This record gives sequence, structure tokens and C-alpha cells, in this order.
Amino acid sequence: MSQMILDVQAFLETGGDVLNFIGFITIVMWTLMLERFYYFYSVFPKVAESAQKEWQEREDHSSWGAHQIRRLKVSELRMQLEDGLAYIRVLVALCPLLGLLGTVTGMIEVFDVMAVAGSGNAKAMAGGVSKATIPTMAGMVAALSGLILSARLEQFAADEGERLADRLEIEHGGDA
Repeated sequence: MSQMILDVQAFLETGGDVLNFIGFITIVMWTLMLERFYYFYSVFPKVAESAQKEWQEREDHSSWGAHQIRRLKVSELRMQLEDGLAYIRVLVALCPLLGLLGTVTGMIEVFDVMAVAGSGNAKAMAGGVSKATIPTMAGMVAALSGLILSARLEQFAADEGERLADRLEIEHGGDA
């Protein structure tokens, strides 16, 4: 276990400060995604059931006012489903940009070494090349993992919103 910690620490040092920031952003992104999964599968079913029960207890399902109340309830619940998804999309988009920042800072380090030691010192340039490539890779991996799961979350929110709207049945006719 301690060797694994040392390996991770060496990897983070090789990638530079940008890699640490990518790691922080990835942890925040995954925390938000796990919260959404928890909400979708543990909290929202109870909220939807409560809304459906509340709707069914209403006597009036066909008037214009009832339709507006239903529309408002469906809209509120859809907003709850989509809560936090915009933040996840931003963090997913931020990861490859931070990887690019790591590339630029690593290449600046390579050019600094070349200016001081010349282009013949490959060992001195290797640190800058690592700082240029590792954050790029980490940013892309983080973005891909976030992209796949955020697409799943967004699809679930859209589908569940539609199912909820279908469960809150309306009656046509009456004094509409």
C-alpha cells in the first residue's frame, strides 16, 4: 500500500502543479456525479411518488388551473433532476483545457532548459516533456470518464422527467 502511495506521489510530482489541479477538478466532478446518481436512484423515486400521490389526491384534473398546477409541478421536478448537471458539464469541458495548460507549461520548461543548457541535454529536457505530456493525458482521461457518465446522467434526467409527466395524468374536457 505504501509503495502505491509513493508511486502516485511520484506521478503527481512528475506532472507538475497543473496535474494536481486536474486531480482536484476530477474529484469534484466525480463527487457531483456520484451525488446525482444517489439522488436519481435513492431520493428522486420518493419525491416522484409523493408528487404523484399529491396529484392523484386532487379532485380536479381537467380545468385550466389544474393543468397549470401539473405543469408547474412537472417543471419543478425536472429542475430538481437537472440540478448540478451544468456544473458537471463545465468541469468535463475544463479537464482537457487544463491538460492543454499542462502541455504549455511543460513546453515552456523544455524551452527554458534548452536556452540554458542547449538542446544536447536530453536528461534536463525530459522533466519538461513529462510535465507537458502527463497533464494532457490526465485531462483527457478525466474528461472522457466525465463525458460518458454525464451523458448517462443527462439522459436519465430527461427520461425520468418524461416518465413523471406521463404519470401525472390529465383529464381532457370539463371546464378547460
